[in-house]
Amino acid sequence: MQSDLPANAAEAPHYHGHRERLRARFAEGPDQLPDYELLELVLFRSIPRADVKGVAKALIARFGSFAEVIGAAPEHLAEVKGVGPAIVHDLTLLEAAARRISQGAIRGRQVLSSWEAVLDYCRTTMGFAEIEQLRVLFLDKKNGLIRDEMMQKGTVDHTPVYPREIMRRALQLNASAIILVHNHPSGDTTPSRADIEMTREIIEHAEALGLTVHDHLIIGRKGHASFRAMGLL
Repeated sequence: MQSDLPANAAEAPHYHGHRERLRARFAEGPDQLPDYELLELVLFRSIPRADVKGVAKALIARFGSFAEVIGAAPEHLAEVKGVGPAIVHDLTLLEAAARRISQGAIRGRQVLSSWEAVLDYCRTTMGFAEIEQLRVLFLDKKNGLIRDEMMQKGTVDHTPVYPREIMRRALQLNASAIILVHNHPSGDTTPSRADIEMTREIIEHAEALGLTVHDHLIIGRKGHASFRAMGLL
């Protein structure tokens, strides 16, 4: 894999010792590393022959945390100085891997009895996304997960929702119940009036078809809100 940054062959590779020390610290206790150093370890594979500390710190400064870097849109990652196609590819791959691991914790399980796993999955999938999106968890008669699908994707603070499309997909999958999940990129998980009205409209369509809406979750960077817990369902 080619380096995103040029290496100066006239100078000794001073970063070699740093890489080995960082790998050793990771082996002793991964949770002890700050976000930028964990990101450095990821970037070692993207940039095999250059110092990556500056790029790691620039990414954290731009997006705020390791999780937010991983969740950043590829086009926004590429805006950071020193970030080329190899880095964008590896960070996007890491985000996809994290999502797949979280999904594995709920696939084939009774969703309502695995609620913490559901929340973890939703936070991993949507919590740090920069664009608002609506996902729907389609459940069978035993509340097992049939499919998780992104139904809509919008601007930073608005997602167009088409209830008929959700109902059509539920019928195609032979679902008996659904859980609505959308994120607020602002981090504020307070439901808006539009969120509440949209949920009511979806419930009306669902009831007409004999489908149950178990909950509507709003996911933010630091937490979530549940319509059922708030008495809005």
